[in-house]
Amino acid sequence: MCNYVDSSLTKAEIKEMYGVGFDGEDYEPKKFLNGFSHALVPVILDENPGVATSANWGLIPSWAKDRKIQKQTLNARIETVAEKPSFRQHYKQRCLVLVKGFYEWKWIDAKGKVKHKHYLTLPNAEIFSLGGIYGQWTDEATGETLKTFSIVTTQANELMTEIHNTKHRMPIILPKAMEKEWLGNRDIQDFAFPTHEAELKAINLDEALNPRTLF
Repeated sequence: MCNYVDSSLTKAEIKEMYGVGFDGEDYEPKKFLNGFSHALVPVILDENPGVATSANWGLIPSWAKDRKIQKQTLNARIETVAEKPSFRQHYKQRCLVLVKGFYEWKWIDAKGKVKHKHYLTLPNAEIFSLGGIYGQWTDEATGETLKTFSIVTTQANELMTEIHNTKHRMPIILPKAMEKEWLGNRDIQDFAFPTHEAELKAINLDEALNPRTLF
């Protein structure tokens, strides 16, 4: 699962990192963005990788009558993305979801009454991307057209199994060298763990120790 990200990057930072301009609806950079707000997030689409744009988090399939399905489509499991009705028309339409990090909670007790919030980043990368799929949806009632996306998730690696210790999932993390391959025609299953894995750094934001625990 991946429902919370650090999307505090600016358009200037995107241009510096990726060498692209921005053409799309303005997004609000946020250090802690809740996916269930379905906010605009900066992305780079495979159909036009020379420019960054924005899209609403929570993919709306073309057949949907309204936006209610978005709360169920923040994530798409890589194992079933080609089969699920919500994703099968869009899983070959790939995007880079641009972030500075993402958040996950570790259950400290069996019932999840006590949780520790962790912040995940890539070492030595101020901005990186998560693997996403996207689509374009038109609201028949208003005529409004939206770009929407889901973050693709895979089985957790050793680090994320320790942190996300209930469902053992993690987003597809794309180091710079892998981004073009994600946007290309490479089989999406090639990015599933353990075939593909990226190094992560985790900070326990709720650990009482100083400095905070690093994994």
